[in-house]
Amino acid sequence: MHSAPRALCPHVEWAVAGVLGTRVNLDWIRQPAAPGTWRSEFSWQGQVGTASKLASALRGWHLLRFEVTAEPCATAEGERYSCTPELGIFHAVTGIHGDILIPEDRLRAALLRSQRGETDLEAELSKLLGKPWDDELEPFRYAGEGAPVRWLHQVV
Repeated sequence: MHSAPRALCPHVEWAVAGVLGTRVNLDWIRQPAAPGTWRSEFSWQGQVGTASKLASALRGWHLLRFEVTAEPCATAEGERYSCTPELGIFHAVTGIHGDILIPEDRLRAALLRSQRGETDLEAELSKLLGKPWDDELEPFRYAGEGAPVRWLHQVV
């Protein structure tokens, strides 16, 4: 959860708990990118399709900024949902390395709209990759003071 007004924080917890079927208590900290809002991070495990259910449960509140990701597994590709008040929700299928996988029909449709002069191909590809959502969410992704930070490193 990148940002939520304080009044919605308990509702977010209830929505997540309803999907996961267990009590959820998130650790909320202030979100410096949007004064007056709070942020939280939560790791979860669930069956394939749980990410979609979480995103659906949260998308109804216009004031939330959030991302839900599901890692790929033996039976399904990964998924990423991003949501902002201004842009709404974005969904992408992701591969084992986190790359966005764009279905052929969506690429063909973007190319056709571009050829017809309805839109710019670069703008269409940008949307297919979720760039507008990434651009808006990037300032919210940075950990604020007191946020849990997970350091990743590679051992050579």
